Amino acid sequence: MNFIIISGQSGAGKSQAKKVFEDLGYYCVDNLPPSLIPSFTDLLEQNSENINNVALVIDIRGGKFFKDLENHLALLKQKGYPYRVFYFEADDDVLLKRYKENRRTHPLDPSGRIDDAIQAEKQMLSSLRLQADFVINTNTTTQAQLKKAISEALDLTDTQTQMQVAFVSFGYKKGLPLDADFIFDVRFLPNPYYIEELRPMTGNDAAVSDYVMSHDESKNTYDHLKRFLDFMIPQMIKDGRAQLVVGIGCTGGQHRSVTFANLLASDYQSRGYHAIALHRDVRKEA
Repeated sequence: MNFIIISGQSGAGKSQAKKVFEDLGYYCVDNLPPSLIPSFTDLLEQNSENINNVALVIDIRGGKFFKDLENHLALLKQKGYPYRVFYFEADDDVLLKRYKENRRTHPLDPSGRIDDAIQAEKQMLSSLRLQADFVINTNTTTQAQLKKAISEALDLTDTQTQMQVAFVSFGYKKGLPLDADFIFDVRFLPNPYYIEELRPMTGNDAAVSDYVMSHDESKNTYDHLKRFLDFMIPQMIKDGRAQLVVGIGCTGGQHRSVTFANLLASDYQSRGYHAIALHRDVRKEA
């Protein structure tokens, strides 16, 4: 089991960093008092689920408990659990601006001046910063850049960090998939429903898929969709997204949409993308 300790200055992006680690498959816990680290590891050892990567957000919100961090990290190492510390920081003027924009108080001194609290926190964290494995300044960092910096620090490959592309087939008569980023309508294509022997089948059957793609309008539509997605998917990856949902709809969600979702997922898988096909409505009528 590998542990990541997320710490650093308040307002420097620890919450955003936690989201990145969650996207990378880490089990994340926010604001865990250091004194609970031993109990937490015992709980994980007793858990039947296979949890290999854990990220703990620990900072001065823990108040007096935060002072025990170094001692409990030493206990973590004694138990044979490797850990790395990610320390997030930003310049004083940047932190002050963020607090002013969000109209928040500083957790170290809610009733005092923010700039004084920033200086006091830096002093409290100075020892931890020196011990940190990675120090990341978030002055001008976007979420995509933050994800890239963390991924590079963890030495992850592009495959491990790549956005998932889900091609979801659906039937319009059952409503739109609410989580879809893009929706494409293929109801204008020749419908296997009107072929008696194909009606009880779905786009998962070769006979249906072959029929749908035997028509020129289907081939042309597929090519147009691919050209659009070939442009958009890299842009979404560049933007740091964890998932892109592409909805493909036909009337009942049994034949044409299933065929297109399967073909698109297979095509992008063959090119190294993390692509999957999901069929929302197939089991409802097939």
